[in-house]
Amino acid sequence: MRSLAFALALSLCTFFLHTEVSSAQGPLKVVGTGDGLEMLQEIGAGFVENRPDINLEIPPSIGSGGGIAAVSSGTERLGRVARPLKDSEVEFGLVYLPIAKIPSAIFTHPSTGIDALTSEELVKLYSGEIVNWSELGGADLRVRLVRREDADSTLQILKSSMPGWADMEFSPRSKTALTTQEAISSAREVEGAIAFGPYSKPLEDGLSVLKIDGHHPTDPGYPSSVTLALIYKEGTLDDEMKAFIDYAQSGQAHTLISNYGGVPVGR
Repeated sequence: MRSLAFALALSLCTFFLHTEVSSAQGPLKVVGTGDGLEMLQEIGAGFVENRPDINLEIPPSIGSGGGIAAVSSGTERLGRVARPLKDSEVEFGLVYLPIAKIPSAIFTHPSTGIDALTSEELVKLYSGEIVNWSELGGADLRVRLVRREDADSTLQILKSSMPGWADMEFSPRSKTALTTQEAISSAREVEGAIAFGPYSKPLEDGLSVLKIDGHHPTDPGYPSSVTLALIYKEGTLDDEMKAFIDYAQSGQAHTLISNYGGVPVGR
């Protein structure tokens, strides 16, 4: 009888100790870039349906750099980035796991009356040479340029892949959006606005996603895309992290990625 009571007490102690450790660890947050945020939140929702025991959070953007800093410092366990890791970051022990390629889209407020541009016209717009949409056959409306900061992943991809962007200087009249969500909101709310960011199908609701040189962002001939990846610090992979990583690379997640206009990467 005493041995049974001791075993029960030991079992209860183990249970409460495990609960305390799990609680101290806190929710599993996947922090970082705003690129592909809605898509990743959808993946997160699918994961939680399968694993309701794991408290997963996909919070708003703090940028790829913010995600790298949070994971490197041990503040968070998992990050999300839209740029490759630098050699110094790899040497610091960060592991990089690509999950999706996302086209870099150019989009406007519907008031512009424009649904397609050539890459040359796009350069003329962002350099400030074209200042009114009527110059392109659109509405008699001033062009409102929305750009991103120099370190932004989508901007880096456009500079390396979109014709004419490598040496382009932005017009001083352009507004700098600090997050992907801010760029999208500006294009939705401001007449005459043009902005860029990662493509997702929800962008088509209330915005004009432009064809460039005849290609929609989902077409094979479209030149620009960014890779969305998960990151974690070597030696920190726990059961919760592994469960989410496995799901993000699963067939179910691949379907969600495709539904959002992305291209699945990984196993």
